[in-house]
Amino acid sequence: MIGRAGTAAGRRVLVVGGGHNGLVAACYLARAGADVTVLEQADRLGGGSRTEEVVPGHRFDLHSAAHNIINATDIAAELRLADAGLEYLEMDPFSVAVFRNGTVVRFHRDVERTVASIAEVDADEARRYAAWIRGATPVVTAMRSGIDGRRGPGRLAAAAVALARNGGPMGLAGLLLSPYGKLLAQRFGSDLVRAPVSAFAAHASAAPDAPGSAVFALWQAFYHQVGQWHAVGGAQGLADALARRLTSLGGRWRTGAAVRRIHRRGARVSGIELESGERLGADAVLSAVDPGVALLELLDPPLDGPDAAALRAVTRSNAVQMVVHVATDALPSYPGGRPGDWNGLQSYVDSVAGLADGFAQARAGRLPDDPVPTYAFTPSALDPTLAPPGRHTVYLACPSAPFRLRGGWAGQAAGFADRMIATVEARAPGFTASITARSVRTPEDMADELRWPGAHPMHADISLDQLGPFRPTRALARHRTPVAGLVVAGAGVAPVGGIAGVSGRTAARVLLRSLG
Repeated sequence: MIGRAGTAAGRRVLVVGGGHNGLVAACYLARAGADVTVLEQADRLGGGSRTEEVVPGHRFDLHSAAHNIINATDIAAELRLADAGLEYLEMDPFSVAVFRNGTVVRFHRDVERTVASIAEVDADEARRYAAWIRGATPVVTAMRSGIDGRRGPGRLAAAAVALARNGGPMGLAGLLLSPYGKLLAQRFGSDLVRAPVSAFAAHASAAPDAPGSAVFALWQAFYHQVGQWHAVGGAQGLADALARRLTSLGGRWRTGAAVRRIHRRGARVSGIELESGERLGADAVLSAVDPGVALLELLDPPLDGPDAAALRAVTRSNAVQMVVHVATDALPSYPGGRPGDWNGLQSYVDSVAGLADGFAQARAGRLPDDPVPTYAFTPSALDPTLAPPGRHTVYLACPSAPFRLRGGWAGQAAGFADRMIATVEARAPGFTASITARSVRTPEDMADELRWPGAHPMHADISLDQLGPFRPTRALARHRTPVAGLVVAGAGVAPVGGIAGVSGRTAARVLLRSLG
């Protein structure tokens, strides 16, 4: 029996946003007995974890292509999502670096297998990698405990080991405050390891020279701990399982229900007005959309005073993702390829300097130079449900594409997609000829469709000053707002962005305590 009524029984709660955080929150609220309805502006639930047939017969993840943080939590077990149809397949190796000169390095969940792969090219770099992961692992273990809200001796022990292995308090502080480009330059002798680790770190929309970005390179140890995971049927599998679980708990959801206003009466939230003009009363509202949008645009009257000023000051990089969905009749053919090389992320970043230049260009509102920093996922290699027999789905992304582009995206998108494909062709001869169709998704497209300001998938940068207890601001990181009955969740709220679900679960718990 998964459902259990609590002090929230019968209270009407509206959840704004049907992405995974909103759905996770709704499930916990419904399990406690609340009368829950999720309101989603799109015609389908999922938000950044939607999967669509953007090319006939081929289903692509619109944004999120791999899940890891949620698999480091007990959310799926607590909500019994496997019983609701969620199935994950491990992507191992989780990353394969394919260099232009034909060199291939494989990063497996098993550290020893990874070290052996690096050693095939450079034994010294392999030893450096093993030593680096030994130092990074306790740091990441302590961070994992913080993300999942765990306390106790395990977290303290991990923190103690992290300090011991990284030069004590000052050494660890210096490590965490470093840019990841600097960190990797100190630890490794070449781009053999630096470049592919940077390609993963760039997922955080952080440049290699960004102060405090070292944590995104250290996160490499997290992949060795937890792995990368593909939801069968695409990322939508998570959203669909959550929707089924919500229904089984008595909750409801509505799509095509864009919110125009969050109303309050005095200091307390009173309900929602949809863009259709329909009004819905509520005892409480949980917002799982961008917190700036929720509190500065939807809330009526909007947040004001120091809290509003702090929220307006939240930073958001101009470097986001450009995605090209490519339907092919074959997987990319790497001359040095081996079975399994198409399971996880395939990195086409040859140097940290090239990646850094891409981010510098994005800051200036320009497109990256050639070769375009690019990575690929080929989920149909693991999951044949995504494409017809003998066909494949290739998800290409550039992590340093500018949202604001000089001259606009309309006249430059197709040419830039061609350049991304050329980056693959240089490593997988014949790739261009294997393409049967493609769909280009610019940052402008994603901002319009998903209503992400600046097309930022995390809603805001996950820099050290906007992470954990500072995300998005110190006041809002606890999910409460100055308006009674209104709490916030989502990628832009503590503890972190990405497919985690923790923000939704914690916000639901905060709201339940207030309803009690």
